[in-house]
Amino acid sequence: MIELPQDFVDRMRRFLGADYENFAQSYSLPPEKGVRANTLKICAEDLPDVCPLNFDGKIPWEKNGFYVCGEGLGKTLAHAAGLYYVQEPSAMSAAPKLKAKGGERVLDLCSAPGGKGTALAADMQGEGVLVLNEIDRKRCSVLRANVERCGVKNAVTLCRSPAQLTQTFENYFDKILVDAPCSGEGMFKKEPNAIPEWSVDNVQRCAERQAQILDCADKMLCGGGRLVYSTCTFAPEEDEIQVKNFLNNHPYYLLLEEDKLLPHKIRGEGHFYAVLEKIDGERAVLPSLKIKTDRTAEKLFKEFEAEYLKTDFKNLCTFDNVLYSLIDGLPEIMRSGVCLGEVINGRFEPSHTLAMCLKKEEAGCIDLDENTAHSYLRGLTFDCADSEKGWRLATFKGFPLGWCKAVGGVAKNRLPKGLRI
Repeated sequence: MIELPQDFVDRMRRFLGADYENFAQSYSLPPEKGVRANTLKICAEDLPDVCPLNFDGKIPWEKNGFYVCGEGLGKTLAHAAGLYYVQEPSAMSAAPKLKAKGGERVLDLCSAPGGKGTALAADMQGEGVLVLNEIDRKRCSVLRANVERCGVKNAVTLCRSPAQLTQTFENYFDKILVDAPCSGEGMFKKEPNAIPEWSVDNVQRCAERQAQILDCADKMLCGGGRLVYSTCTFAPEEDEIQVKNFLNNHPYYLLLEEDKLLPHKIRGEGHFYAVLEKIDGERAVLPSLKIKTDRTAEKLFKEFEAEYLKTDFKNLCTFDNVLYSLIDGLPEIMRSGVCLGEVINGRFEPSHTLAMCLKKEEAGCIDLDENTAHSYLRGLTFDCADSEKGWRLATFKGFPLGWCKAVGGVAKNRLPKGLRI
């Protein structure tokens, strides 16, 4: 049994009353594990057929979520191909409540490591503007890697404070998810290091910071917009009281729904969410995207596209010799959308990001058996005597793992070194 902080125990006893013993007993059980099918690449119904995980039922609040058992969830070929995201089951409850749709402007304000943001991307199916923000640079790098692996085309990842974002995005977003940094009481089983870091004072500090973040979110949400606030903690100061105080200070909001998922009542470690609607305010109107690009880079990419791709990328723009397909409808923000590649020694070299957002029918492919696919992820070359010369997607069961380049019957491995196992 996990030894819980006494102040936490005393508060939960007051909060739950006679139900506390059931709550405490949940800490004797192993943490629940889950994965969410990435529907940018695969239907949820098809995931068990291509993934060697031990599936243990559907997650009721996430239509694409599964309970799973076992270890090594992030070490499969299906994970490397971006077919699923590993996520604690109750944490999957918040993103569906935002009801993000294609064509909307959506913000995930505290996004790393990317579980909720990539779920929003799947709901949007590549249409509209998805801004994923994380203030911590190291965590932002993890966020970018997960966005790339999942093949998200319509996202821009930023590393800014909420206050900085308000200067660019006033009244801009249709929908905002605030999965706020919190005292992490729902992480005690999954991450035992959260226990010694917990204190009553830290709960209060978190509540103060959450209030500031929500104030910033309000400035960026347009009239009629939807705001989902969530935490992985049970403290009323960070949950129900936080929402009540926000509504008192922002009377032009309606509370549509509120729920606290407790680990003795559901299969999950615990989560809180509240759904609010902003009933008054404007919606920002932005100028059309102004594109400046290197004509040589654009020409070389179009030649590459004509020879190797069966899809068309638009809004091309070059930054520091790197070519991007930008998202229209954004303020003046660089490097948004898909990183296509760069010009090296007069030749266009496609990026790993481009590989991961393509489908098998959009480029030439070399489909690998399981052993060869694992060798590919280790950075090794492989034979491809029957393949035409040039750039090809290395795929497993038709899903891209990255680029290779066929030369003389051998496929040279172009998987970035930082991603090799």
